[in-house]
Amino acid sequence: MLFVKRTLNSLPQVTRARWAHTASDKDKYKIIVVGGGSAGLTVANQIYNRFRSAGKSLNADDIAILDAAEFHHYQPGWTLVGSGLKQKHELRRPLASLVPPNLAHIAENVQSFTPSSNSLTTVSGRTLSYDTLVVATGLKINYDAVPGLPQGLADPKSGVSTIYSYETCDKVWRDIDALRSGKAIFTQPAGIIKCAGAPQKIMWMAWDRYQRTGRGGNIQVEFYTGMPSMFSVKKYSDALNDLRLERGIAAQFQHNLSSIDVSDHKATFKKADGSTATVDYDILHVVPPQGSLDFMKGQPIADAAGWVEVDKETLRHVKPEFGNVWAIGDCTNLPTSKTAAAITKQAPILTENLFSVMDTGKLANAKYNGYTSCPLLTGYGQLMLAEFKYGLVPEETFADYFGDQAQPRRLYYHLKKDLFPWAYFNYMVKGQWFGTSGPIRPSFSASA
Repeated sequence: MLFVKRTLNSLPQVTRARWAHTASDKDKYKIIVVGGGSAGLTVANQIYNRFRSAGKSLNADDIAILDAAEFHHYQPGWTLVGSGLKQKHELRRPLASLVPPNLAHIAENVQSFTPSSNSLTTVSGRTLSYDTLVVATGLKINYDAVPGLPQGLADPKSGVSTIYSYETCDKVWRDIDALRSGKAIFTQPAGIIKCAGAPQKIMWMAWDRYQRTGRGGNIQVEFYTGMPSMFSVKKYSDALNDLRLERGIAAQFQHNLSSIDVSDHKATFKKADGSTATVDYDILHVVPPQGSLDFMKGQPIADAAGWVEVDKETLRHVKPEFGNVWAIGDCTNLPTSKTAAAITKQAPILTENLFSVMDTGKLANAKYNGYTSCPLLTGYGQLMLAEFKYGLVPEETFADYFGDQAQPRRLYYHLKKDLFPWAYFNYMVKGQWFGTSGPIRPSFSASA
């Protein structure tokens, strides 16, 4: 709350008036959305708008967003920062400025959930109760899981960087642009991460940068991944591997980064057979291991790994006794890639089902098919637009109009670079962007 008060005091009077009533001291809400990230803001606004469109408008503080973060970040844009295409400050906003007057903003974080009593406890010890709960808490990036990584990220001369952090995404560009010769290594861990294509997006951009500036012959680009292939969907994986071979980029599969020796510029990888390999680097782009938030482990709404257990089609909690609990985005156990594009498809499904249950007691006929998208930058002016659903089956939006989306195209590049960041802040986080249908909200049958 201290940040909110300081921010309010520094704003013009009219703006202060707009923000001032977004914080609430109530202890009971009709709907609490935990998390003010991409998923939380999007779904909170869509829920409010859905009730309004049905003539069942909620009061201005019936829906609360619970999040203590000072800033909200457009994280997909960090690759653009690492590629020298954007400034990182362009891609964040004060969170309080994105919470509209019709939603309450509680600048606290959750400590525990007690779904048996329809309540939760914040880190300050405050107890809040709800009729319906939506969990959108995101995931954790485990920098400490790789010995030497925190030290490397903190050292401006280490050559170690990552696009997975606001603090370091511009360091990625400085390292890439400064390298004149040597070895540039890009890593990807095994397991769940945000946007599984991002680790190689920045690699492709670095490779292209070196070609365009005449340094390609002096810099060796290599990809070390804990995964068995370039990408989880075979169609795109095959195309990316062909591109890798064409460009002369060496790859080591099932090599998981295990430690970094910053002083000697050496990275050690653990291989599938348990042995290790240590390699020299001049610059090292690291994607840290990722997992559920620490406090989620052991919560009654989460599975053993700390992911919220939801039905993969309805996004409602799988346990009948927790039927008023929903979850969306990176915090869930949904068997699909964790991307902003997935959220644009999940939010309308969750919203429609939640509205129907609160209005009629029954689910709507709204089902999520696992759609997600990974706009794979493959160079300046080109992008491979991977879109797929459950079962790793391609589900392409533009193929009938522009051809196979495994073929990198300039149009897709400008979607990623120009359209998506604009649409994100102007539509998505306001609840007005619905995946591949853009600003047009999909319609659903009344009930299942």
